[in-house]
Amino acid sequence: MVTELPWDEKTGTLRRDLAPGMMNPACKHALEAALQIKEKYSAHITVITMGPPAAKEVLYEALAMGADSTILICDKILAGSDTYATSWILAQAINKQCGKTDLILCGAFTADSETAQVGPQLAERMNLPAVAYAEKIEINGSTLRVRRIVDNFRETMEMECPALVTVSMENYLPRYVGLSGLQCAFGENQIKVLDAAALGISAADIQKEGSRTKVRRVFLRKTQKENEYFTGVAVNVVNEFLNKYERKISTVISKSIEGKERTRGK
Repeated sequence: MVTELPWDEKTGTLRRDLAPGMMNPACKHALEAALQIKEKYSAHITVITMGPPAAKEVLYEALAMGADSTILICDKILAGSDTYATSWILAQAINKQCGKTDLILCGAFTADSETAQVGPQLAERMNLPAVAYAEKIEINGSTLRVRRIVDNFRETMEMECPALVTVSMENYLPRYVGLSGLQCAFGENQIKVLDAAALGISAADIQKEGSRTKVRRVFLRKTQKENEYFTGVAVNVVNEFLNKYERKISTVISKSIEGKERTRGK
């Protein structure tokens, strides 16, 4: 939940060093989609994430699930990046480290802010055709067929690879990690850690391509429930309760009856 994440109210940024070390749920579905594509069509899967050193836990999980290699982008000058900056940094990493890439899969959104912007922005940065919220992906040669449901309509689209797809959470349920997967993940050092310099990113680049979002204030709404107690003889308590809440109760009951009658009429 976004409200449970450790925000720094002074700087307006997420304290990722204090956030729980877990893979973003939507990204895990995207990884599962990649694994199923690998099993059916053959592929090499590289998982990339940007964050503090603790983000290695996420990459170990990816390796345990079946990823072939992983990259952690970790540098203090990249901290506080918004979606605009993050997409640019990821584009630099993919171009410099992954060579010829046929397909990029992203989670549909992230758990920290749920903007769903990084995937489409990354596609724009890399000048790739893109589809969001895919629930099924098929490959026929260099043609990619993607199915998705948007506004209760099912759409099927085709495009040529290389391409980018963000994966929804309806299908591609993540697999359980077996003991053999854990042994493969921790058997060798398969996590490549790159700082800004390794990606050819300077402080001047960050100033030019950095975050466009300016957070003025971060706060959490605090809700409180007030309990009301009725004491005394049961008959008196019921009467007191009905006298106080009769109007609200009758409104709820009438709406329920109206809904049932409409259903029967259909």
